[in-house]
Amino acid sequence: MVDISLLDPAILTNILLIAISGTLICLGVHFVPVGGAPAAMAQATGIGTGTVELAAGSGLVGLITGAYMYANVENAPMALVLAAGAVGSMIMISSAMLAASLIYAYGVGVPFASAQVKRDPITRERQDIYMSKGTQGQGIPTVCFVSGVIGAALGGIGGSLIYYVLVGIYSPLISATSAAAVAGVFTMGVFYVNAVVPSYGVGGTIEGFHDPKFRRVLPKDTLTSFVVSLVCGAAAVLIATGM
Repeated sequence: MVDISLLDPAILTNILLIAISGTLICLGVHFVPVGGAPAAMAQATGIGTGTVELAAGSGLVGLITGAYMYANVENAPMALVLAAGAVGSMIMISSAMLAASLIYAYGVGVPFASAQVKRDPITRERQDIYMSKGTQGQGIPTVCFVSGVIGAALGGIGGSLIYYVLVGIYSPLISATSAAAVAGVFTMGVFYVNAVVPSYGVGGTIEGFHDPKFRRVLPKDTLTSFVVSLVCGAAAVLIATGM
């Protein structure tokens, strides 16, 4: 048994970092264009799956790349681990959006158009004149793609930061391999928790940072995520007390 006080400043800092990490994951979900079932039928913009799958998928790839950097670079600085996590997550989401775009354009034959803005905030091109009747938009317009890359970066940074903090806590207590395993499993749990929280706020589909829903639900979701992640951080430290 190891005596670890939750009032220790270093421990409190680690708990706060985990809470911030979880909040970044939740924030990232809102940036990713989630299309759900309507997008799968080309009746809404975004990737044709839900918030949990997209957050977990992009975040876990970021976790893997961040963990790889941590394990293979001696005394890897936090910034390098977080950058690796962000890049890995961005590549994953970009690949998913590119594959979806190819299917939309050449498989379904629909133009890419946002239903939330008259002009794409990035390209300034008209959107409303390309809207297919009876849809909420279709494809993954430029603004959605850019928003998704930003969201993936936030998720990757969040996951890598949790891993970095937890490995630092567990490494002095157990073997390096076991510490990496425990930190990885716990990080996955935090990912899923913070992927489910915004799914209730998003309520189906969201195009990205330009979507009015983004500004409407983001404050409540991020606050909820911060509180939940704070509890998760405290639990991570309590696990260490039993080692």
